[in-house]
Amino acid sequence: MTQPPRPDPDHPAPPRRKRRKEARPAEIVEAAFAVFCEHGYGKARVDDVARRAGIAKGTVYLYYPNKQALFQAVVEAKVTAAISQAAIMADGFEGSSAELLRRMVRNAYDNLVLTDAKLLMRIIIGEGHLFPEIQSLYYEVGIKPGMTMLDKVVERGVSMGEFRDGPAREFPRLIMAPGIMAAIWQMTFSANEPIDMERYFESHLDLVLNGLKA
Repeated sequence: MTQPPRPDPDHPAPPRRKRRKEARPAEIVEAAFAVFCEHGYGKARVDDVARRAGIAKGTVYLYYPNKQALFQAVVEAKVTAAISQAAIMADGFEGSSAELLRRMVRNAYDNLVLTDAKLLMRIIIGEGHLFPEIQSLYYEVGIKPGMTMLDKVVERGVSMGEFRDGPAREFPRLIMAPGIMAAIWQMTFSANEPIDMERYFESHLDLVLNGLKA
């Protein structure tokens, strides 16, 4: 019979209560994400989030003062974190601009298009007109940073003579348009017409990189 590992006296494990407290914000965010996806923003309630997280409603308010703050935390965890990861990757990148763009688009697919994070887009599309505050929030912490980063990559490519000075320089959102279409397709028509997303990704890059090529 395997014996359990003995505790290390030099590196004692933190008390369970402390570990639970440190992990609680992330647990609340995951619970909130599930509730928002299931009920939408308008019908989601903090009570539902607390129940799913297995905590008291008052505990949620200790970390997040209202439902909008909860939604912002979800967007930051699911969207902004992926954009920050791409920004770190781009910082100091020494390869070609085409390779950098490939890696950034791959990151977007792996963390947004092909994950449940895309469900937040459905909420914005379906309820943004009813709750303009979350529409503006999603734009400011999710869309705008991503577009700014893409703009910098295009500028880099143009300045290095790799990309032509064309429409993508004025509208960097064109670069991710096929990815957004892929996310919407998966949420609406994938049962009717499934898409090989790996081939779609390569086709996306072929279209964008050939359109940018100097």
